[in-house]
Amino acid sequence: MSKIKEVFMAPLNILNPVLVQVLGICSALAVTSQLKPALVMGIAVTVITAFSNLIISLLRNTIPNRIRIVVQLVVVAALVTIVSQVLKAFVYDVSVQLSVYVGLIITNCILMGRLEAFAMQNKPIPSFVDGFANGLGYGMILVIVGAIRELFGRGTLLGYQIIPDGCYDLGYINNGMMTMPAMALIIIGCVIWVHRAFFYKEEA
Repeated sequence: MSKIKEVFMAPLNILNPVLVQVLGICSALAVTSQLKPALVMGIAVTVITAFSNLIISLLRNTIPNRIRIVVQLVVVAALVTIVSQVLKAFVYDVSVQLSVYVGLIITNCILMGRLEAFAMQNKPIPSFVDGFANGLGYGMILVIVGAIRELFGRGTLLGYQIIPDGCYDLGYINNGMMTMPAMALIIIGCVIWVHRAFFYKEEA
């Protein structure tokens, strides 16, 4: 149980894929202009990473080494296709906003890295936990950035107005720059700085 707990907690802090390993930045810039697509993208990556880790771990002893990357890509592509169809069926408007970025989960360096570094060497349950935790760590950053950008760029969260009309009457203006991709990079940089300054202790 202690190993499972360590596997789960590490990606949320000392091995966070975005804050520490600086992976998955491109999609983090593209889908965080609003909270809802950021949240859905985080859930999608978490589900795909968890189940791809589980499947590859179950198959690891039967996969020839020379074609392991091909097998990993086939498993991930199948899961991405399923998730994409589910999104189109139940949250079509968000799937349109996410556009090609759902399909590009196939090449997400976080996902492929966990398959190669963890799932191929570990048993199914730890592999599932590792995939789930890494997806959760990634999604957590997307939600933080998406919430900040939508709140200050549009005055809303999940489409609901948060900043009251009284503030606008007093002269408050939404910061249009928050909706630009460059601001996502700046916010992620600030989050990384806060994390490394107060929460992350780098090993000597």
